[in-house]
Amino acid sequence: MSTFDRYLLRLFVKVLFACFLSMVGLYIVIDAFGNLDEFIGYGRERGGFLKVLADYYSARVPWFFDHASGLLALVAGMFAITWLQKTNELTALMAAGITTKRIVRPLIAAAALVSIVAALNRELVIPEVRDKLVRNAQDWLGESAKQVDPVTDNRTDILIGGRASFAAEQRIQEPTFTLHRPLGEYGRKLIAENAFYREPAGGRPGGYLLEGVTIPAEHATLPSASLEGEPVILSSFDNSDWLLPNQLFVVSDVTFSDLACGSQYRAFASTRELVTGLSNPSLDFGLRTRVSMHARFVQPLLDMTLFVLGLPLVLTRQNRSVFVAAGLGIAIVIAYFAVTSACQAMGASGFLMSPALAAWAPLIILAPTAAALSQPIWE
Repeated sequence: MSTFDRYLLRLFVKVLFACFLSMVGLYIVIDAFGNLDEFIGYGRERGGFLKVLADYYSARVPWFFDHASGLLALVAGMFAITWLQKTNELTALMAAGITTKRIVRPLIAAAALVSIVAALNRELVIPEVRDKLVRNAQDWLGESAKQVDPVTDNRTDILIGGRASFAAEQRIQEPTFTLHRPLGEYGRKLIAENAFYREPAGGRPGGYLLEGVTIPAEHATLPSASLEGEPVILSSFDNSDWLLPNQLFVVSDVTFSDLACGSQYRAFASTRELVTGLSNPSLDFGLRTRVSMHARFVQPLLDMTLFVLGLPLVLTRQNRSVFVAAGLGIAIVIAYFAVTSACQAMGASGFLMSPALAAWAPLIILAPTAAALSQPIWE
């Protein structure tokens, strides 16, 4: 690595961090003041106002970087080139026989590194903090009642619903489990006062523990029910060692997060978890989630395409204004997001495009455009 490479990379990193810190700081200030009353209230309960702020926004900084990484790399690269033009350093370099291809090489490597870091952030960091990301400031502690959108367990054909959900306890208030097919002697509905989600543990399957069962009234005398040899409804009649007479346990691979948060929770899952979820017979992720999964693979390439789209605008123009460079960058970003959003919307609705094509179509459209615009750089 030459002295010039190190100089240009330092400039790129400085602009990248300055833009990121400015954008994150602005986001935190605006959001925090908008939810100030809630944070003060949580601070009284959870050990201080600053502790609550740190806990809340520590999860949102990785999320913010995930959404802004492509834009940050583009702005840093364009500002670095514009700065070289402003100080006439670019003219001196080209007069010395250094080609534009050689000049932009360290910037392209830096942008590629940013896209790799963003991908690692999506796969490793965000999934670890998604429980915080699905909660807003109004329900940061997960104690507020949220509406339950019924979800069908496709394996058992049971519709899971209820009056409200409470994230902190993983509880459904007044749950109603509707059986679309007969299971033992349990009729068509299971109704209780509360249902608590329990993960698989100690050789027991995962599912929902129903407490205060009211329908069927004679549930304590009914044996457990199975479907194709697999237990589905467990009762105290033959599981008295861990179930009380007023309890039932419904085995399900639909987790509380799938029920209470749905696609919002899956948006923060890793690619491995999405692939595993697609093979879960209990769930149907829908077209939107399938588009998102395919988009995970193409996103680093799209980030690099966005970067290459922006560089020629500052390398081939005559105006050396930093603000003009910023304006051109914004125009490129608007066009980029318009194309990607339109394609993904069509894939999510099943209109004209399959999920895989919807994810790859922006690259198919934008990559040739980037190659054509950047042709003078490589000559």
